[in-house]
Amino acid sequence: MRIPMVDLVAQYRDLQPQLEPAFLSALHAAQFILGPNVQAFEKEAADYLGVAHAITCANGTDALHLALLAADIGPGDEVITTPFTFIATAEAIAYVGAKAVFVDIDPRTFNIDVAQARRAITPKTKALLPVHLFGQPAGLAPLMALAQEHQLQLVEDCAQSFGADIGGRKTGAMGDVAAFSFFPSKNLGCYGDGGMVTTQSDAMAEKLRMLRNHGSKVRYYHDIIGYNSRLDELQAVVLRAKMPLIDRYNQERRRVAHRYNAGLAGLNVQTPYEDGVGLHVYHQYTLLTDDRAAIQQALTAQQIASAVYYPVPLHQQKVFASIAAGASFPVTESVAERCLSLPIYPELSNEAIDEVCGVIRQALKA
Repeated sequence: MRIPMVDLVAQYRDLQPQLEPAFLSALHAAQFILGPNVQAFEKEAADYLGVAHAITCANGTDALHLALLAADIGPGDEVITTPFTFIATAEAIAYVGAKAVFVDIDPRTFNIDVAQARRAITPKTKALLPVHLFGQPAGLAPLMALAQEHQLQLVEDCAQSFGADIGGRKTGAMGDVAAFSFFPSKNLGCYGDGGMVTTQSDAMAEKLRMLRNHGSKVRYYHDIIGYNSRLDELQAVVLRAKMPLIDRYNQERRRVAHRYNAGLAGLNVQTPYEDGVGLHVYHQYTLLTDDRAAIQQALTAQQIASAVYYPVPLHQQKVFASIAAGASFPVTESVAERCLSLPIYPELSNEAIDEVCGVIRQALKA
C-alpha cells in the first residue's frame, strides 16, 4: 500500500464542495491584497486562539522575523533558542542582527530545556524563543516565569502547533508575541506559503501591520522601513475553509499517533512523549530508534514514506559556525541521529497505520 507522509489530495476532495465556490467568489470580487477573506480569517484566528490580534503575513519565516522586530530585538541582542528545529527559527534571529544562543533539549519532549535556558542568560539576553516542536507545547509556565524574572521577551514559535494548548490556553496566546506557519503540510495549512503573528499588545499589533506592508499605515505614507509580506487572499479562502475543522483534524492526528503507539508497543523504539501538561497535536509523529536505516529501507520497499526531522542540528550547520563553533549538545545530537517521522495526517486510515506498524515490526525482527 502506498502511504505518503501527508495526503493533501484526500483533504482537498473533502473540502472541494465549499472551496471551489469560495475561490470563484474571491476571484469575482478581485480584492486580492489584504482583501475581505484575509480580514475575516484574522478575526476568526484571533477568536479561536484567544488573542487580541492576529496579523497574517507571507510565510512562517516572515512571521518569526516580524515577531522579533515587533519585540524590538536587534543587533547586539541574544536570543536563547533550541538547535533542534527547522533553520527558520535561527534565521529569523540572524535577520534582525541578533545572536542565536542555543541550549540543549529535553530528551522526551524534544523541546527547549528550561534549566539550561536559565543558565544561558547573560546581560545581552533579550528574548527566549521556544519551539513547540512536532506539536508538543514547550514548557511555557516556567519559561514565562523566567522571562518575567529577567525582563525578557517570550517569542513563541508555533509553526507546528496550531490548536495545541496548555490548560485550555492555546499556544500563541501566552508569550509576548508568536509566529505561525501555514505551509501546506501544517496542521492548519494553505495551498502555498502563509504565516501569521499573534500578540495581546496593541502597540505590537500596530507595528506588525506596518512591518508587513512597507512600513505604512496610510497608503503612500511610510513611517518605518517595512517589508512586502502579506497573506494572499486566495490562501485566506483555504484557511477559512479549514479553520472550523482544526479541532477535528487535531483529534484525528491524535488518533493516528495513539494507534501507532499501540502498534509499536514492545519494540525497541521510543514513541513520542506526551507530558500531560500541554495537548500534543502531532504535526509529526517522531520516534527514536537505533535501527533507523533498516526501518526506512523496509518502509521504502513497501512504498511507505518516512522522513528525518532534523538530521543536522543547527549548531552543526555551516552557516552558524561563527556562533556555535565547538558547541556540543548531547541530547540534541543523539535525537538527530535516531529520530524518524512516520506518515501522519487526519485522513490516514487505521488499516494504513497497521500496515506501517507491521512493516516496522518485521524490519526489527530481521
